[in-house]
Parts: sequence; structure tokens; C-alpha cells
Amino acid sequence: MLVMVAGPTAVGKTALCLSLARHFGTEIVSADSRQFYREMNVGTAKPTPEELEQVRHHLINSLSIQQNYDVKQFETDALAALDQIFEKSSMALATGGSGLFVKTLCEGIDEMPSAHPSIRQSLKGQLKTKGLAALTHQLKVLDPDYYQKADLSNSQRILRALEVCLSTGLPYSSFRTTTQKKKLPQKRPFSIIKIGLERERNELYERINQRVDEMLVNGLLEEAQSLYPFREQNALQTVGYQEIFGYLEQQYNWEEAIRLIKRNTRRYAKRQLTWFKKDEEMHWFRLDSDAMQNFQQIRMFIESKL
Repeated sequence: MLVMVAGPTAVGKTALCLSLARHFGTEIVSADSRQFYREMNVGTAKPTPEELEQVRHHLINSLSIQQNYDVKQFETDALAALDQIFEKSSMALATGGSGLFVKTLCEGIDEMPSAHPSIRQSLKGQLKTKGLAALTHQLKVLDPDYYQKADLSNSQRILRALEVCLSTGLPYSSFRTTTQKKKLPQKRPFSIIKIGLERERNELYERINQRVDEMLVNGLLEEAQSLYPFREQNALQTVGYQEIFGYLEQQYNWEEAIRLIKRNTRRYAKRQLTWFKKDEEMHWFRLDSDAMQNFQQIRMFIESKL
């Protein structure tokens, strides 16, 4: 059985999954599309080295920022990791806030996949600041076939094509050559329980603000500075890094950068919840300040399904 724990950033996925993994004697597969990268530590809220020692995690720190990686390769890697876990345990955990990666692990990839919310937001920002010509140039590089056929004055179509290219690592035209009908979910050789975590909005937003403050104390600025030469990489089109890159380019002052990080992280959390709420198979739990009670409630639910 795979227990998939999903939810917005800062809701408490890591702490809960560590407790569940220790209790059930199992391991965790990351479905967070930014925690794969070794160079991105502070800004991705990875489990600490101590937490990684407590429970084995798969697909964390497995890539370099300079490596190309797409959701189809993630599916292959995650299923291989689950095979390893199931050789030792009847239950595995997976967790993340990246909706497309969670969906792909559980169901396979759609013929025409949905875009990751953060990618859509980033592209809209580029359209506003750099103009449509910059996006059409990007499309020409990523999908020259569709570039030749597309209406290059239609910003929505250009955005949609780029969303798919950047979310999957594959050309948009490769999906258009197949049927547009959505595939049925792929049959996995294991059962899946999906657990969604949420909190009261004010509490979640306060946790987000606190997490940003902690990231800044722990060296987010210095980490972003070291990654600035790679700022065009898809992995770095991410809240936290993008705002600091803007600060480094003197678009605004440091106080404004912090305000934007907190605001955009809250907006990202809202988009994550919107994505996961569409999944009718998700079992939702509203967490509160009592971590032990939260754990016991979800533990009992999982045990009822075993």
C-alpha cells in the first residue's frame, strides 16, 4: 500500500510523514519537484540532515540543478523506489506539494497534462515583464515544431504550450499528435490511500511567514546568490528564489523582496490547495497545534485501511 500525503507548503507534511514512517517502519518517496536538487536546500524546506538520517528518503538530493529532469522520468524513478521499499515493507509513504508529480505517481501522466501551478504563475509574470516575444522565443527553443504552426500572436496558446513543455520536459507538439482525450488512470500494482493536509487559513499563513523568516536566517539569500548563474533553469522558476533574483537585479529593495516572498508563497499555497481539492479520492485532515493528536488521528485512519 502507498500512502500519499499531499498538501500546501508549510502545512506540516514533513513532520507528520517522519512520525508515520517511524511508526510503520517504512521509507518515504519525495514527490516535491524542487527537493530533488542538491543545490536547493534552504529555499525548498527539505528535511534536515538529522531527519534524513532518521528515515530513509528517496529522490531527495538525487539531481544537480544542471541536469534536465521531467515528470515522466520522475514516474520511472519513483516507481523504482517504491519497488525497493515494498521488498522490505508492505507500506510505503510518499509526500509532496507538487500537484503534477503527485498525480503522475498515483495515476500516470495524462495525454495532455495539466501544468504545475508555479510554472503557470512564472510564465504569466514573464509575459507581463518581458512581453510575448520573449515567450515565443522560448517556445521556439523548446518546441520548434509547434512554433512553426502556432498563432504567435495568441498569448494564451503560447502560454499553454510552454506550460506543458516546462511541466513535463517534453514538447507540446508530442502530446498534440495523440488523442486529446484524457487517459484513464494507470493501474498500479499496489493500493493507494491519498491523505490531504490543511489548516485554518490564518494559521497556515502565519506558518508560511514564519518559515520564510527562518529560511532567511538560515541563508536563503546566500543560497540564491550562489544559484543566480543558473536562474534560467526550470527548477529555479520558484517562489523564494525568483524574488531574490529580482532583488539582486536591483528591481526593488530587500524589504520588498521579503514581502514578495511571503505574499507569493501564500498565493502558491492557495493554488496548491485548489489543485488537490479537485481530487475526489483525497481524504482530508485539518491539522491543529497538537502534533501528537494529528499523528494519532491519521495513524488510526491508515490502520483502518490496512
